[in-house]
Parts: sequence; structure tokens; C-alpha cells
Amino acid sequence: MAVISRLLAAVLALTFTNLARAENSPRIEQLAAPEGAPNVVVVLLDDVGFGAASTFGGPADTPGLEALAAEGLRYNRFHTTAICSPTRAALLTGRDAHRANVGTVMNVANAYPGYQGVLNPHTATVAEMLRQRGYSTAAIGKWHLAPSWETSPMGPFDRWPTGVGFEKFYGFMGGETDQFDPTLYEGTRPVMRPDVDNYHFTEDMSREAIEWLQLQHSLTPDKPFFLYYSTGAAHAPLQVPKNWIERYKGRFDQGWDAMREEIIARQKQLGVIPPNTDLTPRPDLIPAWDSLSDDQKKVAARLMETYAGFLAHTDAQVAKLVDHLKASKQFDNTLFFYVVGDNGSSAEGGPPGSINYMGALQGLQEPVQLQLAKLDSIGSAESYPQYPAGWAWALTTPFQWVKQVASHLGGTRNPLVVSWPRVIEDKGGLRQQFSHVNDIAPTILAAAGIEMPQAINGVSQLPMDGSSMLASFASATAPEFHDTQLFEVFGNRAIYHDGWMASARHDRIPWTVGLANKPSNFDDDRWELYNLDDDFSQAHDLSAEQPAKLAELQQLFNSEAQDLRILPLRNAANVRTPMPFLAEGRERVTYYTGTVGVPEDQVPNIDNRSWSVVTDVAVNRDGGGRGVLATMGGTAAGWSLYLDDSGRPVFEYRIFEFGQIRLQGRDPLPAGAHNIAVKFDYDGPGYAKSGTFTLKVDGVTQGSDSVRASQPAFFSIDETFDTGIDTGSPAGHYPDDAPLGYPLRGAILHQVDLGGR
Repeated sequence: MAVISRLLAAVLALTFTNLARAENSPRIEQLAAPEGAPNVVVVLLDDVGFGAASTFGGPADTPGLEALAAEGLRYNRFHTTAICSPTRAALLTGRDAHRANVGTVMNVANAYPGYQGVLNPHTATVAEMLRQRGYSTAAIGKWHLAPSWETSPMGPFDRWPTGVGFEKFYGFMGGETDQFDPTLYEGTRPVMRPDVDNYHFTEDMSREAIEWLQLQHSLTPDKPFFLYYSTGAAHAPLQVPKNWIERYKGRFDQGWDAMREEIIARQKQLGVIPPNTDLTPRPDLIPAWDSLSDDQKKVAARLMETYAGFLAHTDAQVAKLVDHLKASKQFDNTLFFYVVGDNGSSAEGGPPGSINYMGALQGLQEPVQLQLAKLDSIGSAESYPQYPAGWAWALTTPFQWVKQVASHLGGTRNPLVVSWPRVIEDKGGLRQQFSHVNDIAPTILAAAGIEMPQAINGVSQLPMDGSSMLASFASATAPEFHDTQLFEVFGNRAIYHDGWMASARHDRIPWTVGLANKPSNFDDDRWELYNLDDDFSQAHDLSAEQPAKLAELQQLFNSEAQDLRILPLRNAANVRTPMPFLAEGRERVTYYTGTVGVPEDQVPNIDNRSWSVVTDVAVNRDGGGRGVLATMGGTAAGWSLYLDDSGRPVFEYRIFEFGQIRLQGRDPLPAGAHNIAVKFDYDGPGYAKSGTFTLKVDGVTQGSDSVRASQPAFFSIDETFDTGIDTGSPAGHYPDDAPLGYPLRGAILHQVDLGGR
């Protein structure tokens, strides 16, 4: 026993000696954020005007936002860029969107500086800055900051969230998505949504965000985190569980003119606007509520009920994040920004609104009789709706105009609520300093005690255009921190400086985003002048009274625009330049097995022309093939070629609310190789004309049918071309018991040829 004791003592001595040596050895240290650096959450809603949420006087109940405001601060002079991609670029980089090279929405980017839709490497994101200083980072939801030619499964992935500082991404890449069947990505890989009953994307966002937070708390509890939570709501399509819509039944029968009066009264009562604020008048382009027929009013009211339910449902999902942070004891040291909209309310549904607005955007507006027939389906997975422009205008109360109109506050002023319990003492306070979305990034860095790097990944960095808001956290009377800001979208433009704003609205109508507008001369635009210190709602034009002040601000606008390299001015919506294109120079492309997630605008052109899709497939046994062969688009519009549950080829085509066809093969496919082709004969020339589809199997015609309209420019802005599965929302009516995406089984797809003919 004594011998064993001596041996054990020797082993222990040797062990402790080795441990001591290890303590003195070189160590690899993990990145560590500055001591006490806060967690950061940025919530960004989509297409929500200043007067939409109840927290700021609106009709949609937002108790989550109200609770956060009661614990933090409300900002009533916070601004965005008036449209989605530029706002996101400015928020994440802290620079002017034009300087970040995203001065327009991704869908209409061009080759001119400032509008290319390719993030400037000299304006790195705050996510990358935080990641390199010891933060965990995640982006959940909408991205819309990568050009479409880079969003296929072949990348490059430099401008995807995981390429610009986010360690995790779960969401969609485009400007909008179907809320019940989203076009989803995990990292850089297309994925199907979870196969659960009653799925909704915003609910899925909170589930995914909370799961990531729990993992972060478990594995790296000493690291702070940065969560960017960017909803697709309340952007069209307005889709939400029906019980949320029913909460608002009958609440909007009074119409949009009366609703603006109601909203401004509540805003004054809440104190979120000054008591002497004047209500701005309705633009001539938007009809008076009383001019609508009873049928039009019924449809319009239901569309607004759907929007209100959608926004309220969204707020409830954000509240889940707050509840988790409180339950996990993370909330007190979390700097939480709740940005209520990336621009003003969207008028892209046009004056009548639409139950399938992607068609209406391109000139295919369905009649009110059809809207009435489908009234009960509005907001469901079978609809793709957007409310009338009149509601958008009402929801920007008390300001002029709406989304896209960067010249006026209805396009650019959005509510902001900020919470940071450990620091903010004025619970429920109101802040009125002029602020901009590009102030968020420098505020985060200041709060974390991190200096902006001079270079990131070897690339020199431009200074941030935004300024820290920290001083306003401490005092309602803190000095103004943002004295000058240029606004410009589609030629609508303004300049803010020291309480004054000069505004010039260009001639673009904000519900013709999918249609070309006749170019006009910028010199013909009329400039207006406003003293916002005395005129909160931008109601009183002083240009005739103070021409010298207007001239001073016009000169400042030109100076700022020159600095941003956007002169001469161009309306990006009307400017078309050659851009990278995956199918460049190819009239037809052969796609092989496994090709999924190809952006719709990156396949050969099939709109306004004759085209065909031809597939080569081998069936394993007689009638044994099932699933999708090739598809493009989704529920709102698109086509799918698939094998049904009996093994017969089927082709379905839907063009919004202008008709759909279904062609079916006569017999199930026997075992062996087969050629299945669909050809479309266009009745053009012209735009979105009629035509005839013909289905052939092994060269034998199976059937044909005609459509009275065809694809104008696009089926969607987020759905993709897929082979072997249907990602996103379904373009075909697949068997009820089919798995999500109806993947091809019992057959081998060799290739798909797609293109014009």
C-alpha cells in the first residue's frame, strides 16, 4: 500500500508540474468585446408608415412596441431613405445609401455609381465590425442587399449576409416573399420551410432567432450578440392567419379620409406630434373615399383589415424576442432598436388595391367583381394582396405622400423605439432630435466602446455619414447630432439642414414600380421649402416667401449629391444599363439535375415571346414517377411541369388573376426514358399578349390550351427556377399528401432545356 501511495503521489506531482508548465505556455486567445459591451438587437419592419402602429396613433394594435416604448424612448423625427434596399444599406453600414452603392432598390439597379446594387467594400457593415471585436452575429429574415446575379446557388456569396459579417443567416434574399411558403435560405443554401401545420414565416423568424440566442447563451455566454431581425411584414403580400384579420372586421368602413383625421387626433393625444401640427391634404392622384362604389369600399376595407392584422401579428412575434431576453436575463444590457418601417407605407397596390398585386404592378389589374368573389380568401395562402394607395397615404398621417417619395416625409419618416434598461433612465420618454437610419451603426459602435476601424479585411474604410445618438439617450434636450441629410429615390429628392427641408417630387407615380414611366426633365421639377422646426408635418410651403433660403438649400443639395457622385441626376427606375446575367448570350440553357434556386431574372428570357421547356427523364418502373420536373414562379403566378400521383405528366400555368390552365398526359409514363416538352406559341408582338401552350410526351401531342394573357415582365420578385423540386410557394396543385416541394421520386431527371424558340 505504501508503494502505491508513493506512485500516486509521484503521478500527481508530475500532473501538477505539467499544468504549471501549461499555464506558462503561449495561449490562443479568443476575440473579446470591450468589457460591458451591450447585446444589440435591431428589428426592422417593412412598409410601415408613421401613422400605422397604435404606439404612434395608428389603427394597428402594437402592444409589444408600446411595452418597449414604456421602458425606453420614442423618436418622432427618425428617418429612412423611402425605399427598402437603400434603407438596409444605410442602416448596416452607417453611410449614405448612395455611398454604399445601393442608392436604389435592387430590382432596378444600374451601372452608374451609387446605384449598382453592389455593396461598396469601403463601407463595411457594422456586423463585420462587431464580429471582428468579439460579437456573435446573426441575420434573420429579409436581406435584399445582394444583386440577383449573385443569389443563385453558385454565388459568389460576398454580398450575402454571411459574406458581410453575419455568422448565421436564415431568411429570404429578395424584396418580398410568400409568408406561408417563403423562398428560404439557411446560410447560402436553399431550404424548404419547416413542415408544420399553420406555418407562418414571421413566427418562424422568432423561433429561429430564439433558438440561435439560446445556442449563443449556452456556448458563448461571455460574448455579446448582434441580432438583425428584419421582417418581410408588413410588405405585400399581406398574408396572415385569418383570426388576426377578423379582429379588425368593420374597423375601416369609414374610409381613408376619415381615418387620417382619427389618427392625427390620437397622435396629438399621445404626444408623439406637436399639438399645433396641421394635417396635410390628400394628393389629387389618390381618390376620395366617397368617390368609390359600395363594392370597391367593401374590398378596400377588407384589404385594410388584412394589413392591420398582419402588422399586429408581426408585433406579437417581435414581443417574443423581448420575452426571451427578459427570461434569459439578457434584456437589461441589450440595446434594442425597433425600427417601425424601412420607408413609408406602400402605395404599390395602386388606387384600387389588388388581391394579386404582382400582376397589378405590371398592368394586369383584376376587376372588382373578381375581388368580391374572392373576398374571404384575402390574406390566405391563395391570395397575394396589397391594399389601395389611399390606405397607404392614410397610414403616413400627418405627412405628405408615401413610400418611394423621398422628397416628402410620408416616404421617409418612420417611428423608432429604443430600449436599453441599463442605461436609459427616462422610461417612456420622447426624443425629437432629427435622426436617420444611418445613425444606428455609429450608435452601436459608441455603445460598445468600439472605434470604427480604418481598414477591414485589408480594405480602407470611408467615414460614417451617420452620428451617434447616445447623448439623446440621456437627455431630451441633448444637442442635435445630425444636421444635414440628402434624400433621393427615383428622382424624388430633398435636402435637410438645420431644421429646414427643400423638396422636389419627380413625376414618378409610386404604384407603377413594375412599369416604365415616360422620362422627364429634372429642371421641370418644382422645389418646395419647409421650416420643419415650426411645421412638423411639412404642410406649409415657404418657397415663394423665402427664395434665398430655397436657393441656399438647392446649392447644398448639389454639393452633397456631387460628394456622393450621383450627378447628373437620373431616375433609376427609367435607367437601364447592361448588367451581369447568368444566361448571357444564350437563347436556351440546359439545366442538370439538382439545379434549384435560380433567380427568375437570371434564366433565358421567356416573357412576351414564344418559348419552351423540354425535359429528359427516366422512370424507374411503370407509372412509378412522382414529383416536379421543372418549375418557375409560385402561387401568385408561374408554371410547373410535374408527374402527378398516377405518374402522368402535368403542366400548369397561372398568370395572376387572368387565368390558369392545366394540361395532362393521357397515360402514366411507363418505365424507361422519356422526353416531355411544353411549347408556348405567343400571339404577339406586344406586351403580355395571349398564346397557346402545347404538351407533348415523346413527340406525341397530349393537349393544348390558350391563355388570354401571359407573363408581362416577371411572375414574382422572389420565387426561383427549380428542377426536381418546387422551392418557395407551389406553382402547381400537387397531391394533398405530397411532401413540401413535391420532390421528384421514382424517376431520374437528366436535364431540362429552357428558353425562347
